[in-house]
Amino acid sequence: MERLRLRAPAKINLALHVTGRRADGNHLLDSVVVFTRFGDELEIAPAAADSFEVEGPFARGVPTDAGNLVIKARNAVREAHGASEPLALRLTKNLPPASGIGGGSSDAAACLAGMSGDDRLAEIGLKLGADLPMCLAAEPLRARGIGERIEILPEFPALSLVLANPGVEVPTSEIFRRLPSPDNAPLPDGPGSDVVGWLRATRNDLQAPAIAYAPEIGECLAMLERSGAAFARMSGSGATCFGVFSDDDAAERAAERMRAEKGSWFVVATQSHASGSFRRRIEP
Repeated sequence: MERLRLRAPAKINLALHVTGRRADGNHLLDSVVVFTRFGDELEIAPAAADSFEVEGPFARGVPTDAGNLVIKARNAVREAHGASEPLALRLTKNLPPASGIGGGSSDAAACLAGMSGDDRLAEIGLKLGADLPMCLAAEPLRARGIGERIEILPEFPALSLVLANPGVEVPTSEIFRRLPSPDNAPLPDGPGSDVVGWLRATRNDLQAPAIAYAPEIGECLAMLERSGAAFARMSGSGATCFGVFSDDDAAERAAERMRAEKGSWFVVATQSHASGSFRRRIEP
């Protein structure tokens, strides 16, 4: 195969309602998700022998053995297709790991998409994790079930965003364990043209348990609001939060102020992909 450079965007849960729990313990979700222009990158190239390298600002501590989802994705494609050509994989880790924005799943989705155009990729991906079908789609979408029931949202606009993470680790299993109830109302219909107005009528059911576990998340949300966000919320199970701003300039100014005040935090201004705008491949 040829050398490929592929985008692995951050996955942002704009709204996340927990609507039940299956007999196997997996929670049922109803979530609207977008993907951002800022994210990780994965390079795939033919090689004499398999290799996997991780570089970038968040490379430290990322496993490079068979426990990494990228390696699991590579092996899953090989198992499905009987292919075994050696590959050099290089991951540039720009997103903080285990932070509620699907970094590892998005990296694995990039590997799946780069290695195969198989229409069974979502099925292969779901065996690796519930976020994989969403990350393979990488479009504004509504996800239900455990994340496998996907509805692509047409004409969803790009959003000017600030992503902020206070640098605390939030274990997903613990946050779900702290949920007062797994049985909550699903999302309202929408969002229509007024995304912020619709968001105000929705929830992230994991946000309150996460703030109780890590109060820094509440501080992060308050700072986004003070910086001019029209709306702020935590993504996924945390600890990354997002703010929706009126335009890209306002988001950039807010990110600069937050970085000046909280130099140790991860803070970046970005934009979400509008419907139909995502392109996985990075052209030379």
